Amino acid sequence: MTWIVFDYGSVLSLPQPESDADEMAQAVNADPKAFRRRYWEHRLEFDRASLTPAAYWSAVLDRPAAIAEVARLVAMDLASWAYPDEGTVAILNDLLDRGDDVALLSNAPACLADGLDGLPWIAAIERRFYSGRMGLVKPDREIFDRMAAELDADPAEIVFIDDRLENVAGAERAGMTGVQFTSAEALRKTLKA
Repeated sequence: MTWIVFDYGSVLSLPQPESDADEMAQAVNADPKAFRRRYWEHRLEFDRASLTPAAYWSAVLDRPAAIAEVARLVAMDLASWAYPDEGTVAILNDLLDRGDDVALLSNAPACLADGLDGLPWIAAIERRFYSGRMGLVKPDREIFDRMAAELDADPAEIVFIDDRLENVAGAERAGMTGVQFTSAEALRKTLKA
């Protein structure tokens, strides 16, 4: 049995549009360039659940974020990651239709994971693992080990797909087959799906 495990951002979804990040900044009267820099500077700790949504968005804004601002930014952040990569989603659906074992492993804070779970192309994946719910992040080996244990799978039976080379390398260190995502067309050839 082989598990095929997808990353979410920039694999099943399109990359976050810069215009969406700029709209988030404008919604809270922040400088877009500084907003984008701090968004990524603090993101891994948010993904790891080391920061609450209020603490993360306060760090991004470089000031205390109001409750209403946090709620608005969480909703806008989710929307910015909700553009499906139609080619990859088609591969996912083909795999699911033929009964392959498919899972999701994403660096995503719990509040974003809650929203992603409701997206139709994600809801079809029964086994979903999010860093914010696990307190672990890619590329650290522990997240891959925990996922394999929860899937009750030998790491050698797992193919992990991610756009980031460091995450692919992390999966390989855990004994999995890593595939760097570059395009849906290339992925289809690799998976022969």
